[in-house]
Amino acid sequence: MRAPNRRAREQAARVNDRDVLAAAFADTVRLHQRVAQERAEDIVRAAGVISTAIEAGHKVLAFGNGGSATDAQHLAEELVGRFLRERRGVAVMSLTADSSILTAVGNDYGFDAVFVRQVDALGRAGDVAVAITTSGRSANVNLALAAARARGMVTIGLTGRDGGETAGLVDVHVNVPGDSSARVQEVQRTILHVICELVERDL
Repeated sequence: MRAPNRRAREQAARVNDRDVLAAAFADTVRLHQRVAQERAEDIVRAAGVISTAIEAGHKVLAFGNGGSATDAQHLAEELVGRFLRERRGVAVMSLTADSSILTAVGNDYGFDAVFVRQVDALGRAGDVAVAITTSGRSANVNLALAAARARGMVTIGLTGRDGGETAGLVDVHVNVPGDSSARVQEVQRTILHVICELVERDL
């Protein structure tokens, strides 16, 4: 009797796995559709800000924590390299990519300073700061945005949930109104790809 019971449990587990999969895909599709309907203008505006800055000889500084850090690096590699078409390289730097800077600044000044120190060193008036966050409440992200504004940079924020404090620190706010960090990050990655495509078209 043990074998049938084990097979039944395994079958039930497979059904539950499929339910998890279906729910995840359904949730991300719904959130994608909502953002496409409600945030299209903000996304186009963000791409326009980046294109205008690049055409004027300025650069983009992108940053975030955890999964958002990898998205900042992804934005940089798509625009420094290429996304869909051949064109000149775009001056985008990810402030999450240099482990020596991150660990030195974190050790000497604290983790809250890892981005603001780089903005102070590298940012100039007319440059663009792109902050990526699922909560909008990361101190190191928000301190860097405040510093960017003080330096005359244009600020863009990709946020989740209600946007948190980040919402009040950016010139262009692209909010993904979801509570799940995973679903928010999935939509933010799509937004970044759309921005890359629009910037390439402009260039």
